Amino acid sequence: MRPAPLPLFAGHGFSRRAAALMAAAGAALLLTACATRVELPSKDTSLRLRVQSSVIAPGNGGELIAADALQPGDILLTSIATVNSFGIRLGTFSPVSHAVLYLGDGLIAEAVGTGVRARPLADVVDEEQMVVAFRVPGLDASGVRKLRAWANSQVGTRYNTTGVLLNAPFVLNRRLCELPLIPSAVSHYCISGMAMVQLGASRDDQFFCSQFVLEAYRQAGLPITDADPRWVSPADLLHMREGDVPSIAATQPLRYIGHLKYNAPPLLAADGP
Repeated sequence: MRPAPLPLFAGHGFSRRAAALMAAAGAALLLTACATRVELPSKDTSLRLRVQSSVIAPGNGGELIAADALQPGDILLTSIATVNSFGIRLGTFSPVSHAVLYLGDGLIAEAVGTGVRARPLADVVDEEQMVVAFRVPGLDASGVRKLRAWANSQVGTRYNTTGVLLNAPFVLNRRLCELPLIPSAVSHYCISGMAMVQLGASRDDQFFCSQFVLEAYRQAGLPITDADPRWVSPADLLHMREGDVPSIAATQPLRYIGHLKYNAPPLLAADGP
């Protein structure tokens, strides 16, 4: 959500109108609990507040790409027109609800309700409303081999249903840790503490979608974040991209590659956290 700049008003009504706009903007941030970051002034920029954003689309900082632009290890974030997808997007204030790992050669691996599976990328693009690709900088050929080998070895592993059920209240409760202007270090400790209490019963030998993607990178020796993969949702991965404000810190930002498919999600057609 990118708040619009406050308009300038002339006359005695300026202070009241400006105060009202600032109050409204503050209330909106509190309701959505977007992560924020204060950037100190430099010789080229003034003090500014950066706010987490979910908007990235062709024509709005994004572009459509073909499948041949992908590389093994790319992360695909998707959404589909189902009740489950809608519920996830509603709960996380995000346009994405699923994370997929691209293996190369037109194949992906993913964790779904029936367990971990591999299938053609073309099927994902055909089924989903939106498919957006990100790349992890620093993944080399050796890392790709390890990532592929581990992902393929997990095919058939059971879905982490307990983790998903525990994540539902955690996603909502942790928004208290993301209130505007909370220092990032305080937010980190708040989320970490809450996660250890609320997600401690979740298994790490079964996987939901984003947990599977993060664990694959850990097994390849290139962890995307120092946080436990069980804490991370597809929305968190989206906010780990370059230029955004992550709720859960990444070791290095993900690089946006492009959209393989884009239909504006009806839930979040406008900018949101």
